[in-house]
Formats: sequence, C-alpha cells, structure tokens
Amino acid sequence: MGELIRSTTGPQVHVVIDTPPTLPAAKADPNQLEMALLNLAVNARDAMPDGGTLRISTHEDHVREGVVPGLRKGDYIKISVADTGTGMDQATLARAVEPFFSTKGVGKGTGLGLSMVHGLAQQLGGALKVSSRPGFGTNIEIWIPQTAEELPGAESDIEITSSPSLSRATVLLVDDEELVRLSTADMLVDLGYKVVEAASAQDALALIDNGIQFDLLVTDHLMPGMTGTELADITRLRRPGTAVILISGYAEDRGIDPKVPRLTKPFRKQELSDLLQAIVVHGERSPG
Repeated sequence: MGELIRSTTGPQVHVVIDTPPTLPAAKADPNQLEMALLNLAVNARDAMPDGGTLRISTHEDHVREGVVPGLRKGDYIKISVADTGTGMDQATLARAVEPFFSTKGVGKGTGLGLSMVHGLAQQLGGALKVSSRPGFGTNIEIWIPQTAEELPGAESDIEITSSPSLSRATVLLVDDEELVRLSTADMLVDLGYKVVEAASAQDALALIDNGIQFDLLVTDHLMPGMTGTELADITRLRRPGTAVILISGYAEDRGIDPKVPRLTKPFRKQELSDLLQAIVVHGERSPG
C-alpha cells in the first residue's frame, strides 16, 4: 500500500508511513479502505503543487463519550492523513465533505473524495474529522471500530494463483478514474501481470495504433467520449481474438454484451484472479 501511495503522489511529495507492527482487528473492507486512503493521498498531492510531506499514521484510540463528535465511547483504530499543503479556510472546510464539492478545476476530479471517505467511516460505525488552516496544511482523522470477531487473513496473506496461460502477460488497462485505475493496476501487478495504463478509450486506441503489444484488455465501461464496450469492439476489429474484461457499476448493464466477462465495482483481487482464470479455462475470448 505504501508503494502505491508513493507512486500516486509522485517524487515531489515525501511520504511518511507511521504504523505499529501490530494493531487490533478492525472490521473494514480492505479494498474500500485502500480506495479511501488513495483518495486522501491524491487530495494531499493536489494541495502540494510544489511538493511537501504526506504523513499517514495509525494507532489504537480509546475514545471517551463526547470527545469526538458523532462517535460513541469505545475502542477504535485511528488513521491520520496529514499534509503540509495549502490548507483550507473555514468556508471551504465547512463544505469539505459535501458530495461533488471540490476546490479543483473542471476535469480534475469527481469531488467525491472526502465525501466518500466520510460515508465509509459512518458506514463502519466510525467518524471522520477534518482540521485545516490556510498555509498550515490539512489533517484528516478517521476512526474505525475495533472488533473482537476472528477475521479471515488479509488478502495479501492468501495465496492467489494467476491464470496459467496469461501469467506474465501484458494487460492494457483503461479507466478515466485515476484512483480506480491505480488500484486495479496494483492488483494486476500483484497477480504477476505487466500493466500498460490508459486514461481514456482514445488514449488506448492511440497506443494500439502505435503498435503496443498486449494480451488482454481490461476497461471501464462508462467513460467520457467512448464506452468500454465500444472500445472493446474496435479493439477486436484491429486485434482479432483479444481477450476483454469490462468493469462496470451495479447499474451499468445497458449496452454491455452479456457474453463479455465482467467485473462489478467494487471488486476484490481474488474476484479479478478468478475471472482471469475463467478466461483461460473456458476460452472466454471474443464472442462469436
């Protein structure tokens, strides 16, 4: 996770990760939590255009009643994401967790970063607090309840076998959402694949026209300008027999060929691995 955050923020941002060797279990979906931290890392990066420091720390926190607004007394894991960026004034801070509120320009983010993280914290029975001052950076604190339940091992501890005839293959990964693309690329690399990324269908077609060699197309369905289904159709005309996986949301069935292998967001690495193996075992290549 640390390397993914460092690659996301770039060399101008010094990333410090401060976590104890062990922590009590917290009941949270690892993929959702990873996406939340990536969201916050991207926000921090954008708030430090000239570089700076991003510090991510975790520790146990025994919260008393009334100390943290909206948080019940209990034992929590506290995650802090602090940057040395431009900071926010009170007016901006008051609206920071509103859906689609963003200080970024058009085309520079969905405006769902802090809102999504806030919603996740509430969904888990925790809380989120944002502290910021202009010129002094921003500190975001997330509390997640500890759990006494015995949880399965972390996904990274579970042996996941990549597809036999696609292992070490090259995947052309297409998604206009930077965070989803980064997270998916990280999963594919963990599974042993080489990844070439494209931020749009047009960028992907330009790579194909320039002669890029790849074995599998993994593409988001809903993208500006051209859908993933349209991209898949054009790709198969230019590269017959190309294997395709479409990534879509729950309500994005329209226009998707039911014969095309599909992943529904959010998905886990194991689900991605299983689908890759199914493509090999069942020969789920270009339909028809």
